[in-house]
Amino acid sequence: MKRNGILNSHISKILSDLGHTDQIAIADAGLPVPDGVPKIDLALKLGTPSFREVLNVIAEDMVIEKVIIASEIHEGNPQTLAYLNEKFDTQIIDDSQNHEQFKALTQQVKAVIRTGEATPYANCILQSGVHFG
Repeated sequence: MKRNGILNSHISKILSDLGHTDQIAIADAGLPVPDGVPKIDLALKLGTPSFREVLNVIAEDMVIEKVIIASEIHEGNPQTLAYLNEKFDTQIIDDSQNHEQFKALTQQVKAVIRTGEATPYANCILQSGVHFG
C-alpha cells in the first residue's frame, strides 16, 4: 500500500502517464463526459467529494502549466473562481471560451475525474507541464 499521495489507482495511473501538454478534466457532478473519454467517478453524493478537495489533491501531484475554465464561472460561480485565482497563478488561467466550447475541449482530455460538486461551472481542464528545464 502507498504511504502517501493519491491512493486512487486510476488517478495515480493517469497522472503518471501524462506527458507535457496532456490534459485531464476535474468535473462537477453534472458535466457530460464525451464518449470514449475515460471517466473516473469519485462522486458519492451531491457535494462529496468537492471540486476543491479533489483539485487540491491532484495539484499536489501534478505539474500544471495551464488551467482552462469556462467564462460563465465569473457570474455563475465567483466563489470557485476566487479559489482558482488563489490556488494558481492567474497567468496560467484561461477563461477565453464559453461553457459549450469548454465541453468540446473535454473530448481531447486523457480522463475526466467526476466529483460530487453541485455548484455551477465548477469544472477545469488541467494541462500538464514539466518539472525540469
